[in-house]
Amino acid sequence: MTVWTGVTFAEVPDPGTNDRVDTAYRSEYGRFGGARVDPRAAARATTLRLLPG
Repeated sequence: MTVWTGVTFAEVPDPGTNDRVDTAYRSEYGRFGGARVDPRAAARATTLRLLPG
């Protein structure tokens, strides 16, 4: 079953949000080493908020 609905992508204006996401990501995946984790944690431009509509 597929449900389609409209969403809007919005940047996250609070830099603290990116810090919390990075910390959680490193906590979960840090065992794979910096070569795998660092590039993904550094991709802050991809932290988006999905808004209805």
